[in-house]
Order: sequence, then structure tokens, then C-alpha cells
Amino acid sequence: MLILVINCGSSSAKYQLFDVRKMSCVARGIVERIGSSRANLTYQSNGKKLHENVSCPDHYVAMNIIADALTHPENGVINSTGLIEGIGHRVVHGGEEFKESTKITPRVIKSIEKYCELAPLHNPPSLLGIKACSKIFKGTTQVAVFDTSFHQTMPPEAFLYGLPFRFYKKYGIRKYGFHGTSHRFVATQAAKVLKRSLNSLKLVTCHLGNGCSMAAVKNGISIDTTMGFTPLEGLLMGTRSGDLDPAVVFYLMNREKLSPNRISDILNKESGLLGLSGVSNDMRDILKAAKDSGDSGRRARTAIEMFIYRIEKYIGAYQAAMNGLDAVILTAGIGENNPWIIKRIEKDLKGVVSKRVKFIIVPTNEELLIARDTYNIIKRSK
Repeated sequence: MLILVINCGSSSAKYQLFDVRKMSCVARGIVERIGSSRANLTYQSNGKKLHENVSCPDHYVAMNIIADALTHPENGVINSTGLIEGIGHRVVHGGEEFKESTKITPRVIKSIEKYCELAPLHNPPSLLGIKACSKIFKGTTQVAVFDTSFHQTMPPEAFLYGLPFRFYKKYGIRKYGFHGTSHRFVATQAAKVLKRSLNSLKLVTCHLGNGCSMAAVKNGISIDTTMGFTPLEGLLMGTRSGDLDPAVVFYLMNREKLSPNRISDILNKESGLLGLSGVSNDMRDILKAAKDSGDSGRRARTAIEMFIYRIEKYIGAYQAAMNGLDAVILTAGIGENNPWIIKRIEKDLKGVVSKRVKFIIVPTNEELLIARDTYNIIKRSK
């Protein structure tokens, strides 16, 4: 069975085509700069990597470009889009309504639209992709896999904020958590590595990329996570501040005469590793800068130390929340490609965690999990 996985951003559309019976990716690519005169398609199929400029004014055209690439007479991998039996979409926000991956229906689309208010940068592009696919891949089952769904098992003491309760009831202000598909995937893979049942493990999963989050996964379910109402809360990230005294926002707005939009840009796009180091949001660049003996080197080293410190702090907190710990898992761009980080954390926490706690790197594969969920939902509906 062939499953197409789609991940739409505001100006991009990534795709992967999976043969789920073999659990293998047979083609992948990305349409970038949608809406720009410099739009382009990069894709891999049949062992070749190709790049071409395309005319792509919107996401509907992007989905057509993807369909054409998959069925290209020379570089494609299928003869007809009719061979695709399911399409899985990454959707960032499903609120409290969606606790698991769900077949897309008109009702589900309305719900995703409703949560656009909570994820204005992410849910609208997903909707565009879903609606385009319903026209281009007519009759093909579509499935929404939500970043937030894995964390809907958190108890109220973990997901509520210390605000008047009416704001939760009226506006849904609470911790939702994100990167749930990645946390769920690596937790499952870690259980295989450890040769134990996932339902018997207490894990801390660390998704460390440009966006970073951690989760306390107890007996296979998420009981807490670092990201909150938005992906801004928690760890130090590439350009996001992470945890911050809310009063700092008001102070800066008053002193710098900043608008809400401007302070949001500072916290989301100019802070984190970038803001602290003054060099880059990319850990590779910061590591190079850290070797400098001057002020730029000191700032880079401080950014790295803060990055590590917050991870270690949350590991300790989550060990307490779960009343124990079996393993710490690192994944995503920074987590997978910097083995020194996990060695450093293991060394630093030697006197805090038990000797039996394992520290392991597990590559994430959110797209494969989306493909699996889509396949399972189709199989159940037959």
C-alpha cells in the first residue's frame, strides 16, 4: 500500500511517498517559496536527486506539482496517482478535541479551522494542503495526524496555568505541547532498543532541533511536556526564548515602546541561541564561534551552557514527576548529530540519576509514523 505524507508550511510543502508494507520511503521532496517568483521543487526518486524552478502561486498548484513529480514519465515512481491509497497530513494543532490521528471529514476540517486561532502560522497551510488534495487525489482517504494529540493524556495539574479558570474555559488557554508525533515515535523506538515493553518504561524524550521540546513519557503516555499554549515555552531554542518571566514582556514593551507583534517577533524569531550568541541559530555555527577567545566566543559558550542547563533541569523535574527514570532519549537535528551533548548530560547527571538509566540517541521519523497511522486508519475502516 502506498501512502503519501504531506507537511505544509506557510511557503513550503514537503512530501514523502511510503510503501508501508515494506516501511520504506520510495520518493520524497519539497516545494519551496510558494507564492514567490523563485519557487522551486527539489525531490529524490529512483536514486536521483533533482532540482527545478517551478511556477507555484499557491498550495493547490504545489500539490499538483507533487502529483506530477510522482508520476513523471522519466523521474516518477508511479504510473498514476490512483495507486496512492491514503494521504497523511501533519497538522500542528488539534486542541483538546483530537486525542489520536483521525480520518479527515468535513467535520474534522471545521475543527482544524477552529484551531487556526491557536496556531495561525501552522493550521491554515495544512488546511490548504488538505483541501487541495481532496480535489487532486479525488476519493483518496486523508488522515490528520496532530502534533498536540500525544500530549492530551497530561493531567490537569500539568496542563493548566495559574490563571483564573475562566480563561481556560472561555479561550482554551492551557498547555497543549507540540512535537507529539516525534516524541511518540522515538519513545516507541527506544522501547525496542531497550528490549522492554513501552508500557513499563519511564522515559524523557528530547526533541532538539531549531525548535526544541521535551516530554515525560510514563508507561507509553505523555504526562508532561515543555512546550505550552504555543511552541514558545520551555527549552532554549534556535530563535525562541523558551521559559521567561511574563513580566519581562510588559517591561520591554514599555521601555522599548514595542507593539504586541514586535515583541512576539523578538521572542519567537530573535531570541534563543541566536539572540544569546549573536552568531546564529545553528548549533554548528555556535560551536565554531565558541572556540574564539574573545567576547563572541564567550557569548557562544554561554548560549551552549544555557541550552544544556535547561535540558538537564527538565530531566530532573521529569524524573521527579514520574517517580523514576529508565532512559533519556535525544533526537532531531541537534540531538541526533551532536553525540557530545548526550555524553555531557550523562556525565553531569551522574550523581542525580541511577546508574541503570540509559542515555541513547534515537533518530526521529515523524513521516513514517504519519504513514503508519494513515495505513492503520484505512485498514480499520475496510
